[in-house]
Amino acid sequence: MRIYDVVIIGAGPYGLAGAAHLQTIKGLNLRVFGEPMSFWDRSMPTGMFLRSNWTATQIADPSRSLTLEAYVAASGNHLSAPVPLDGFVQYGQWYQQRAVPDLDRRKIVGVELAPKCFRLKTEDGEAIDTRRLVIAAGIGSFANRPPEFQHLSPALASHTSEHRDLGRFAGRRVLVVGSGQSALESGALMHESGADVEILGRAQEIHWLQGRLSKTLHHRLGKFIRQLLYAPTDVGPAGLSQLMARPDLLRCLPRSLQDRLRKRSVRPAGARWLVDRLQGVPIRLGRSIASATPRGNQVKVQVDDGTERTVDHVLFGTGYRVDVSKYEFLSAQISESIARINGYPILQDGLESSVPGLHFLGAPAVWSFGPLMQFVSGTHYASRAITRQILAEPKPARGKQIIRHGRSLPSV
Repeated sequence: MRIYDVVIIGAGPYGLAGAAHLQTIKGLNLRVFGEPMSFWDRSMPTGMFLRSNWTATQIADPSRSLTLEAYVAASGNHLSAPVPLDGFVQYGQWYQQRAVPDLDRRKIVGVELAPKCFRLKTEDGEAIDTRRLVIAAGIGSFANRPPEFQHLSPALASHTSEHRDLGRFAGRRVLVVGSGQSALESGALMHESGADVEILGRAQEIHWLQGRLSKTLHHRLGKFIRQLLYAPTDVGPAGLSQLMARPDLLRCLPRSLQDRLRKRSVRPAGARWLVDRLQGVPIRLGRSIASATPRGNQVKVQVDDGTERTVDHVLFGTGYRVDVSKYEFLSAQISESIARINGYPILQDGLESSVPGLHFLGAPAVWSFGPLMQFVSGTHYASRAITRQILAEPKPARGKQIIRHGRSLPSV
């Protein structure tokens, strides 16, 4: 059976960027599986915009030729700022056609450890062996639906990732739970589609990005000063943004400080351009749902302030909670072998896990490499880091296979 040097599972921004960079390694036998941009295309509502700025929305490529500007010039499709979701999906698909044209769109349904390699099984039963496996499978498996509401049927309660068209709620009363971008923008889209929307969040206030102070600074400070304060990656507030853009430097700090800085950089927030769109939408903050009871085709909701309301649907804009054991294609043996903390794999150089040769790109790398890894702008660091790791490894002698022996990490 043919054995690959590297297989990538996932064809979103991280999988595509990783593949584009790894293809620059001469003689590397690489294969990539996945549907291009599938999560963005199927699990995010039509009409959404990306919160990140133009620069931070570029998918990394080694030649720096597959930019948003290049896509606009080649396709003739105008993109506004902020970038609309549908436009970003089209850009990602254009990127894939040029950078990874031989993408295998079959689904991987199983990954097991085999002698000297990982053995993958495709949906149609083919077995694929690889020395290294890169998982860039995105966050679709991690949707955070509060467990206390599991008794509600999908017709009465759902997560924002379960809807492509929020217009289906037109004329219905919907309670949105959450105070971050996903909850706020979903509320705005449903309100604009004719739904009766209320937003309920535990936060005491909404943190609006690009507020008055930020705008004032951007007008009054020169370009050079702005570049000192803000990294192009667009993650984190002034000053801290530069540290978040440098994961290797962040990793040198004490763990407790890393955790505090990460929370400060990615706390729930909404883009300021949502403020006007949410005029007329009631937003109750500092509150949580005490109970939710089905009442026929509706839900009776009791809030912790003692108020009640009956709604047609509860929509959870409660984000995602990483737990790599939820990747259903990983065997129990592999899942149990991954050293992790709070669901995040503990990663070393090259974003490699405690299972030698197994790498994670994207959101699962946040605990080890910082919040940059949950944004598109993190593709620049991640793709270069894994490429450096593979380039630094001794190449196998002709006709032989090299088996790596990684450092074992304690269970957490």
